[in-house]
Amino acid sequence: MIQKTVSGVIEATEGVKSNMTFMLGGFGLCGIPENSIAALVKKNIKGLTCISNNAGVDDFGLGLLLQQKQIKKMISSYVGENDEFERQMLSGELDVELIPQGTLAERCRAAQGGFPAFYTPAGYGTEVAEGKETREFNGKMYILEQAFKADFAFVKAWKGDEAGNLIFKGTARNFNPCMCGAAKITVAEVEELVPAGSLDPNHVHIPGIFVQRIFQGEKYEKRIEQRTVLKKE
Repeated sequence: MIQKTVSGVIEATEGVKSNMTFMLGGFGLCGIPENSIAALVKKNIKGLTCISNNAGVDDFGLGLLLQQKQIKKMISSYVGENDEFERQMLSGELDVELIPQGTLAERCRAAQGGFPAFYTPAGYGTEVAEGKETREFNGKMYILEQAFKADFAFVKAWKGDEAGNLIFKGTARNFNPCMCGAAKITVAEVEELVPAGSLDPNHVHIPGIFVQRIFQGEKYEKRIEQRTVLKKE
């Protein structure tokens, strides 16, 4: 049986360097690779390009990398919860590429499937289409979007086995699956790591062939981005 397990986050992040491009899974603060992000902060690497749906919040998630000014470019679809992100973007310190959320997912999926590009109608006639090839299909205009190119993809799953097979839970099954195998090296951190063969194949969301390194994470905070509760009557 192929063994993908590494001893921990330190071994899992071996080879990361400044000026690399990273994919980071999660939606808001749900399903983010907390351990991997913390390790990247400690490594103090700079000039990073990060592909992620969100930019975390000021003191958590990718916000930790932004605090240390380790990110030079963010490629995201939503960044409204991070004041430091806003400050760096408006001051010109941070290069930002905002793209439609579906396009972000498909650019990951295209890289995962080995497709160099695809046509989508999203963004046609807006700033999103500037400088891009356009083409008409069945009377409707589309723009050509390129698949992402990344050095590492860092994802977080609920459960995984030693062969790299992954199961995601709830909303964490968002951008994590489509980022697996979409970079040169995919690192998966899981809440529970089990022996190979322990998972029901019918429940596996991502097969191990898309994962190069897997480890069991520690101390997940699982913060809530915006807590909303009903007032007690």
